[in-house]
Amino acid sequence: MKAHDGMYIGGEWRAAAGTDTIAVVDPADEQVIAHVPAGIAEDVDAAVFAAHEAFPAWAATPPAERASRIAALRDVLVARKDEIAETVTAELGAPLQFSQMVHAGVPILVAGSYAELAASYAFEEKVGNSTVYAEPVGVVGAITPWNYPLHQIVAKVAPALAAGCTVVLKPAEDTPLTAQLFAEAVYEAGIPAGVFNLVTGLGTVAGQALAAHPGVDLVSFTGSTAVGKQIGATAGAAVKRVALELGGKSANVILPSADLAKAVGVGIANVMGNSGQTCSAWTRMLVHTSQYDEAVTLAAEAAAKYGDRIGPLVNAKQHARVRGYIEKGVAEGARLVAGGPEAPRERGYFVSPTVFADVTPEMTIAQEEIFGPVVSIIRYEDEDEALRIANGTVYGLAGAVWAADDAEAVAFARRMDTGQVDINGGRFNPLAPFGGYKQSGVGRELGAHGLSEYLQTKSLQF
Repeated sequence: MKAHDGMYIGGEWRAAAGTDTIAVVDPADEQVIAHVPAGIAEDVDAAVFAAHEAFPAWAATPPAERASRIAALRDVLVARKDEIAETVTAELGAPLQFSQMVHAGVPILVAGSYAELAASYAFEEKVGNSTVYAEPVGVVGAITPWNYPLHQIVAKVAPALAAGCTVVLKPAEDTPLTAQLFAEAVYEAGIPAGVFNLVTGLGTVAGQALAAHPGVDLVSFTGSTAVGKQIGATAGAAVKRVALELGGKSANVILPSADLAKAVGVGIANVMGNSGQTCSAWTRMLVHTSQYDEAVTLAAEAAAKYGDRIGPLVNAKQHARVRGYIEKGVAEGARLVAGGPEAPRERGYFVSPTVFADVTPEMTIAQEEIFGPVVSIIRYEDEDEALRIANGTVYGLAGAVWAADDAEAVAFARRMDTGQVDINGGRFNPLAPFGGYKQSGVGRELGAHGLSEYLQTKSLQF
C-alpha cells in the first residue's frame, strides 16, 4: 500500500497545484497511515482538460476495443485483489474477509460485466426510416463515497468507459488510497492517457469544482441526499446531465407466511455487513403483530453474534453521529434489546450491533438514514399497514420481502415505492439496475441501464 503525493492526470502522476494534504486514518486504531494531496480548482481544471483532450479518440475507439481495455482492467484488479482488500481494510476498517469477498470481489464482477456489455451493446439501431445512434455524453465528473470505495468507482468508471466517455474521479477523502490503487490499475491495463483522471481532495473544494466545471458534461454522484440536492441544483443551472445515487431507509417486510427465523437472520446480517454503512441496508424490520415478540428475540440473538465480527465506522464524525441516533432512539421511547450507545472498545470508531424494539414509524430512527449497525423493528397489523410503513419515508432505494412463496412476496414488492427489492433473500446481480425512487436519487447504476446513463441519442432520418 503506497500513497502517491500527486494527482493521476493525463496518464501520469503530476504534482498537485496546492500544498495542503489530507490525513488518511485507520478507523480501527485512529492512527494516521498516509497523506494524500488536497486538490484545488487548478487540479480539477487540469484533469478536465486532459479528459476533454482524450475524449474524441476514445469516443471513436471501436466498442470491441474499449471492451478489451475494460477486460484488461478487470484482470489487473484480479491480480491485485489481495492488495485491494488490505487497502480497504486499512482506510475503511472493514474486516479483511469482508474486504476480500465484497470490497474486492464485487468490483471485479462489475468490471467484467461491462467488458461484456461494451462488446455486445447495440450502439446503433434501425427505427422505421431512421438510424438511431447511442453516443457518449462526453466528460464525466464522478464523485464517489467512502462506504464501498472501489465498487462505487468501478460502477461509474466502467460504464462510462464502455460508453466512450472520459472520466475525472474525485473520491471520498476518507478512502483515497483505494482510488489511487485503481488509477495504478488503469495505467497497467493500458487505458489511454487522459481517458481516466484522478483528483483527490475535499468535497467542498475539489468536489464542488468538479460538479460546477463547465467542461464536465455529466456529473455522477453517490452520497447523501443533502449533498445530492446541491449537486443537482448546480448541474440543473448549467443544463448538465446528472446521475444521483443517494440515501436510503429500506424496509425488510416479513409477511406472516415467511420463514421467520431465516428472514430475521438474513435481515440482521444485511445491516451488520460493512458495519451498517450501506445505503441500501434493510434498517427497518417490519413484522406482523402475531410474530413480533419472537422476531425481537431472534433479532437480539442474531445481533449479539456480530459483536466482535464487525469493523469500526469510518471516522470520528460518523461514530458520533451513529451513537447520537442510538441515544435519540432511547429518548423517543424505543426499547433497546441489543447494543447501545456505549463504545465497546477504548480505541477505534466501533459501535455495538444495536437492535431497537417498540419502534413507531414516526420516530427519528425509523425515518432518517443512520448509516450504522442499527436495526429498528416495527410492528404492523395487516399488509396495508405494512405497505404504508414501508413507503412512509422520503427514500425509496431498496428493500426486501419475505413470504412462503415468491408470488406472494412479489405481489407485495410490486406495490413498494423503491428501486430494488430482494425476494426471499435474492442474490446480488451485477446486471440488475440499482437506483432509487423519490429522494433516493436519479438514474440507475449497473448493467445495461447503468451504461445508458452515459449515452445520448442521435437520430438520422432517410
